[in-house]
Amino acid sequence: MEPLRKNTTHTLRFQGYTAEGMGVARLEGRVVFVPGVISGELWEVLLVKVSKNVIWGKGVKLLEPSQERVQADCPLAGRCGACQYRHMTYAEELRAKRARVQDALKRLGGVDVPVPPVLGAEEPLRYRNKVQFPVTDGKIGFYRARSHQVIDAEDCLLQPEQTAEIRRAVLEWMQEFHIPAYNETARRGLVRHLYVRTNRKGQALCCLVICGKELPHGPELVRRLQEKTPGLAGVVVNFNLRDTNVILGEEFQTLWGRADLEEELCGLTFRLSVPSFFQVNRDQTQRLYQLALEFAGLTGAETVLDLYCGIGSITLVLARQAKRVIGAEIVPEAVENAKENARNNGISNAEFFLGDAGKIAARLAEERLCPQVVVVDPPRKGLAEETPEIIAGMGPERVVYVSCDPATLARDVKRFGVLGYTVQRVQPVDLFPRTAHVETCVLLQRGTV
Repeated sequence: MEPLRKNTTHTLRFQGYTAEGMGVARLEGRVVFVPGVISGELWEVLLVKVSKNVIWGKGVKLLEPSQERVQADCPLAGRCGACQYRHMTYAEELRAKRARVQDALKRLGGVDVPVPPVLGAEEPLRYRNKVQFPVTDGKIGFYRARSHQVIDAEDCLLQPEQTAEIRRAVLEWMQEFHIPAYNETARRGLVRHLYVRTNRKGQALCCLVICGKELPHGPELVRRLQEKTPGLAGVVVNFNLRDTNVILGEEFQTLWGRADLEEELCGLTFRLSVPSFFQVNRDQTQRLYQLALEFAGLTGAETVLDLYCGIGSITLVLARQAKRVIGAEIVPEAVENAKENARNNGISNAEFFLGDAGKIAARLAEERLCPQVVVVDPPRKGLAEETPEIIAGMGPERVVYVSCDPATLARDVKRFGVLGYTVQRVQPVDLFPRTAHVETCVLLQRGTV
């Protein structure tokens, strides 16, 4: 048998998806990954990269299409790296996400528990309340998949139409006044990113991230944005002079209007500054937080510790049914927002600490805090290795884990299992329709089998 070579074609049947949404097939004992295919389909595949164990390919001819295949509704589909599932029905997308959660928990976490169907969105379009556009010469858009090449995006079906208006206004301003975009290779230029937040009321907050100490023609930018954007609430500049992939720098300047927005969620009002973490899908977030509240099983007598609390959104939802809640967050602006949000909502049984979540948990453990419930909502990398042990040492009856990555969730669930906590309930929620991302809420209980 001849060895497998690059630029050869093979007929393959696909079964399942990767975490990034690519189809999975097998060829002579090796796994083949191909974007834009659907499980069950038969394709003629061109091999584009061949390694010892894994092959990456490109579908060149569809021989047997799936009944779940649809015409992509976005002109950027297949080029933009944001959406992975526009070529399939939403029902198939939800099945793929459920399988991903179930596989991760079983294979990586050693937990074989029923995973119910994903709670899908009633409206899978125009749901995002935040966007971060990279900016390059003549383009404001999104990165091509697995690259830093910017694809120009006049519109995005995940974003409110208001966001497209702001993008156009900024691009026209840059062209009229010859404002240079930042070139990350040459480390020259000014405008690095365009950051936009929107809220349920139709208001918008525009932030321009620049590699410089001042923004030329700032008043002209404000005027153009005001003309083009009904509902504009504020224009902010962020200064990021570092050679880094981190989008935001530490210093902000308000050019006009407000530096934050108010958002309503679960009957509460939250103030959002530019760097504050807040889930991008309001409607689905409400379903997720109601799940977290249900899993917490509060009676009004509990002390609750909420790690990675952001602006206090989950914390304050829990506070209405708990005796005491404590939030921990590493972003200073978010902690200030959380404290203000508690005051604005008349909640007096919540307190917030600034710092690394794991370190704050360790300090509170030393102070002999004994919460009945701990809620964690970490970033994609999950919990630090030592954090599950710190949490378990505090002796909570229940741990509610909200995760945006099934793999790190499964890893941490396994760690909690060694410490005497078992999975009682799992519920995936689709906060990110048309993408490969999925949110999952898990209830872990102490000393149960």
